[in-house]
Amino acid sequence: MRRDLYSNIGLADGITVDTKGYASLTFVITTGAIASAGDFGVAVQDSDASGSGFTAAGADFVDSNAPATLAADSVYKVSYRGNKRYARLQLTKAGGTSIALGAVAVLGHPEVSPVA
Repeated sequence: MRRDLYSNIGLADGITVDTKGYASLTFVITTGAIASAGDFGVAVQDSDASGSGFTAAGADFVDSNAPATLAADSVYKVSYRGNKRYARLQLTKAGGTSIALGAVAVLGHPEVSPVA
């Protein structure tokens, strides 16, 4: 196994992340401006199918440093280590107008390394 991180992680794009070939997944979330007292939170959903059946991932499978209400101009990490093949983030609006938010899915602990 190569010791550099570059060769030992995968990246995913799109709404749904396929974890096949990896044992862990971490979402890196960045926030910018929040308008009109925005109150937004994030959660992880998982499913055995890519297009349906998503439900809240069990608390035992999620680690997060994100608070219930996201702050402006912040960075958070939310990891998923459950046993479902597909996962995605769910953004929930409890109030306010809008939030600038981006997320990157980082797949770790690959079955085959180095990752292409």
